[in-house]
Amino acid sequence: MDQSEYYKQYEDTLRAQLCDLAAGLDRLKRGVLPESPDIAEAWEKIAPSYIADASREIVKYPAVSLGWAMYLGMAVAKYWDTDWAIYGKHPNIYEHIRDKRGFDCMDEAIRGEILQLTGDDFNNMESFVLSCSRLALDKIRAEGIEPSTPAAFFVYTISCKTLYTVGAAVELTRLGYKMEKM
Repeated sequence: MDQSEYYKQYEDTLRAQLCDLAAGLDRLKRGVLPESPDIAEAWEKIAPSYIADASREIVKYPAVSLGWAMYLGMAVAKYWDTDWAIYGKHPNIYEHIRDKRGFDCMDEAIRGEILQLTGDDFNNMESFVLSCSRLALDKIRAEGIEPSTPAAFFVYTISCKTLYTVGAAVELTRLGYKMEKM
């Protein structure tokens, strides 16, 4: 298997595992991943800045480094639903979100200020994202890739992108979007 096939298989497997976890917790409908090209394209703009910030945290706080990507997907999905005509034109939507409270508190800013979660919903979302980021971290470690190599970087960035994508799908589901075959 060549490298591109390996990375594609890794991404597909991680996405399936995350979707199964989310479906088991009633956060996604099994077999359905709500998505939008706008949200997917936003990752391409977000990724360089996010990966630069998050990769500094991977050694001490690996679950945070991965999990915040999932929160970003949720935030972008919420912005997409709210007023994409404004938010979609933002020069760097990631920095806008990060700078609300800084990278370390980005999770709380997203859950509270953007998603407007309170009480049990606020805490349950934290538990859910932590479960997803730990699943991704376990998968990364199971790959047995030597740290600080190009392969490790690619698997890490693919994991962040996948968490972002599933996070967006979870938020779209929470907002009531339903994807159906036409």
